[in-house]
Amino acid sequence: MMTRLLSLFFFVFSFNIHSQSSTKELIDSLNTINDHAKKVELYRKIALSLQKSDWNSAVKYLEFAEAEAKNTEQSALTLAYVYTTAGKMYASKEVLDIALKYYLKAYDIYKNSDKIEETAKLENNLAIIYAQGKNKEKALQYFSNVYHYQKSKNDPVKLVKILNNIGTLYLDKNIDSSLYYYHKAHSINNTIKDNTLKVYVCTNLARAYALKKDKTNATYYFDKAFAAINKSVDSLVQAFVYEAFSEYMLKEKNYDTVIVNAKKALELSRENEYSFSGLNLNKILYQVYINKEDYKSAVYYFQKYNAIKDSINVEERAVNLEKVKLEQDYKARTQIKTLTEQKKLFKYFVIGLILVVGILILIISLVKYRNKNIKNQLRKEKLKTKMHELKQHLKAKNRVLIGKAMSEIHRTDSINEILTDLKKIKLKTINKEMQEAIDKVLKRLEKNLNTDIWKEFEISFEQVHKSFFDKLKTDYPSLTPKDRRLCALLYLDLTTKEISQITGQSFKSIENARTRLRKKFDLTNEKVNLSTYLNTF
Repeated sequence: MMTRLLSLFFFVFSFNIHSQSSTKELIDSLNTINDHAKKVELYRKIALSLQKSDWNSAVKYLEFAEAEAKNTEQSALTLAYVYTTAGKMYASKEVLDIALKYYLKAYDIYKNSDKIEETAKLENNLAIIYAQGKNKEKALQYFSNVYHYQKSKNDPVKLVKILNNIGTLYLDKNIDSSLYYYHKAHSINNTIKDNTLKVYVCTNLARAYALKKDKTNATYYFDKAFAAINKSVDSLVQAFVYEAFSEYMLKEKNYDTVIVNAKKALELSRENEYSFSGLNLNKILYQVYINKEDYKSAVYYFQKYNAIKDSINVEERAVNLEKVKLEQDYKARTQIKTLTEQKKLFKYFVIGLILVVGILILIISLVKYRNKNIKNQLRKEKLKTKMHELKQHLKAKNRVLIGKAMSEIHRTDSINEILTDLKKIKLKTINKEMQEAIDKVLKRLEKNLNTDIWKEFEISFEQVHKSFFDKLKTDYPSLTPKDRRLCALLYLDLTTKEISQITGQSFKSIENARTRLRKKFDLTNEKVNLSTYLNTF
C-alpha cells in the first residue's frame, strides 16, 4: 500500500521485465536447453511469471536460476542479474529488507566489475527502497550518484525524474533544498516539454511553496500544473494535482474550491478509491463539510473515510502478515541453504582432513623408511668398515705369521749351513784341541736348532685362525700333517712360488701337492680356487 502512495512522488526508471510466453511453455522449454546462460534466463522468467500466482514456486525457480548462474562463463554478472530480479520480486511484495539485501548483492558485483550503467540502475532502485524505508540519508546518497551518472549520459528525461525525487526527499526536511532541485527539474523539462513531467514538477513546486507559505508562487505553479493537463496525462497524475490543490485550498479556507477539486480528484481516481489518496480526499471533504456545517455530507464522507480506513487497515494487516510470512520463509530458506552449504563444506573438510592425515601418515612412513634405510646404510657402512679393519688386522697378523715362519726357516737354514761348514772344517783339522772346540760349538748350535718349526707355526696359526685345523681334521681326517700345512699356507692366500720358498720344496712338488689336495677335497672337476675354498671354513 505504501508503494502505491510513494509512486506518486518518486519516479522509477530501472529496467522492467516482461514475460512473453506462458509459464507452461517456459517450463517445457527447459528440457530442450543445455546452455547455462539461457537456462538462467528461463528460470528467471518463470519466477517472474509465477510471483503473483504461486510465490513459493517462483522463489524455487529463482533459486534454480541462482544455482545455474554459478555455472555460466560470467558467473558473477549473471548472479547480479538474478539478484536484481529477486530484489524486484520482493520489492513488489513490499518486503523491503530482503529486497534491499538482493539489490546490495547485485550492486556490489556490478560496482566491482566496473559496470557503470547497471550500477546506476541499481543505485536508483536502492534509493527508492531507502526512501520507502524512510532512510532519507541513504536515499539521497544513491539518488545523487544516479543524478551524476544521468548528467554524464545527458538524458534529460531521467535527469528530471531524479531531480524531482531528490526534491521530494527534501520536502519535509529542507524546503529551500527541495525547491532548488524542483526548479532544476523544471528548468530541464522546459527543454523537452514532457507534459506528464511538467504536471508532476509544477505540482511539487506548488506544494513546496505552499509549505513555505508563499501564496503567490504556490498559486502560480498550481496554475501551470493545471494548464499542462491534457489527454496524454494519466488520470492518476491528474488526481494527484487536484488532491494537492485541495489540501492547499483547505489551509487557505477556500472551502468551495476544496470541494470541487477534491471531488474531481475522487472522480479521476475512482478505480483506485480504496487507497491512501482516496482516504485523504474523503477526510478533506469530511473536514470541509464540518466547517461548512453541512453535517449530512460530512457524515457521508466520514463513513466513506472510515470504510476506506478499515479496508486499508485490513489490507495493511494482510500485507504485513504476508511480509512476515515472506520474511520467515526467506529466513528458513536461507538457514536451509546455509546448513546445506555447511554440510557440503564439512564434507569437503572431512575429505580434506582425511587426505591431510593420509599424506601425514605417508610422510611419516616415508621419513621412518628413510631413517631406517639411513640406519641400515650406516650399520652396513660400520660393518663394512669393521670388516675392512678386521681384514686389515688379519692381513697384518698373517704377514707377521708368515714373516715369523720365514724368519724361523731362514734361521734354521743358516744354522744348518754353519753346522755343515763346521763339520767339514773339523774333518780337515788335525789338532785335537781344535776338534774338541768345534764339537762344543756344534753341540751348542744343534741345541739351539729348532727341529719342529712347523709345529710352532701351527700353534701360532691356530692363535690367529681359531679352530681351522680342528675343522680340517673333522671334515677331512685323511689329511696328512704336510697336507694341513699346505692348507694353512693356501688359506693365507700364498702363491705356489711363495709356498716353495717357505717350505724349501720345488715348484713342481707344490703343484703336485695342490692337485692331490683338490682330489681329497673332491674339487677335481670344480672351478673353485683352493684358497677361496679354504677361506669358507
